[in-house]
Amino acid sequence: MAVTIRKIAAADNKATAEMIRTILREFKIDRPGTVYTDPTTDDLSTLFEHPGSAYWLAEEDGVIIGGCGIYPTEGLPDGCVELVKLYTSAASRGKGIGKLLMEKSIESAQHFGYNEVYLESFPELTTAISMYEKAGFKKLSAPLGNSGHFACNVWMLLVL
Repeated sequence: MAVTIRKIAAADNKATAEMIRTILREFKIDRPGTVYTDPTTDDLSTLFEHPGSAYWLAEEDGVIIGGCGIYPTEGLPDGCVELVKLYTSAASRGKGIGKLLMEKSIESAQHFGYNEVYLESFPELTTAISMYEKAGFKKLSAPLGNSGHFACNVWMLLVL
């Protein structure tokens, strides 16, 4: 069963939004101020048409099992992009898919000429935070930019 990494398309919007919201419920972070209530979650293919952005999906046997992307969030410093919406389904965790998606997104950031990658997360997502730290992300004491995800309370930055 090969995993395919590909860019999001309009036909993926519903399944991707359902996957993201299922995972947020699983970790009990399905609350206002997160992508759970963000209206763009239902139309990610359109959101990621924005210049300097990309969203990658992991698909196995026609089923979306993960996603991650980069987005030039308003208010970030020049040359900085946000790593956004990194999620992997429960059944696909521990297989390196999240790391693969993160690396593909960081490659996209480099392709677009960004020199820093910022992210927001939650302390409940310990495995993801550990993966970010291993990739070189460092914790920050306050958020950057204006993501609108005020419930997030872990902020990290990677200098490329």
